[in-house]
Amino acid sequence: MDIKQAIAAERTELAELLEHLPEADWQVPSLGAGWRVREVAAHMSSGFRSSRSQVLRELLRARGNLHRMTDHCARRDAAALSTAEIVAALRDNAHHPWKPPVGGLPAALGHDVVHGLDITVALGHERRVPEERIRVLLDGITPRSAKFFGADLGGVTLQADDLDWSYGAGAPVSGAAQDLLLVAFGRRLPPGRLGGEAADRFTARLARPTAP
Repeated sequence: MDIKQAIAAERTELAELLEHLPEADWQVPSLGAGWRVREVAAHMSSGFRSSRSQVLRELLRARGNLHRMTDHCARRDAAALSTAEIVAALRDNAHHPWKPPVGGLPAALGHDVVHGLDITVALGHERRVPEERIRVLLDGITPRSAKFFGADLGGVTLQADDLDWSYGAGAPVSGAAQDLLLVAFGRRLPPGRLGGEAADRFTARLARPTAP
């Protein structure tokens, strides 16, 4: 697979999807903790709009904490940019050479695919990421990558039920390959998407109704 072309296709497809979202959907909480759809989409385009020196300044301001920096920038950009500007940033930069600090092109593809799923799964949109893109990312899962994204995969086996792939050893967690990819990137999924003995460990709890 040509990863550069896969990245361009992913950005173009997501821009098309976002362009047609109702305004209310931009306010829906995503799978990314503390971020709405709007923050996720703004974050996805930040690499195209920021120079290396700007990124370094923001990182220094966050005292070297990458997660703190990305959270600050996502919230700032989500407040400053219109939805049309966010969509245009993704579409117009489909072939932009941006890559994360580590991981190269596969990491850039993972950035777009996982954040796209943060949006579509949260919205209940049954978008299926092409299998060849998912396989590249599944093959890149390691204990180190799971730790970076806050995923505790100890004592479980992730077992895809839509393609021949598994990872780990222990209590089974089954589901669509793209849902298991989200698990490996530290996400908790809506109820009903995962099966197996350890599924609850990676499933988001429904908010309890408040008393009248």
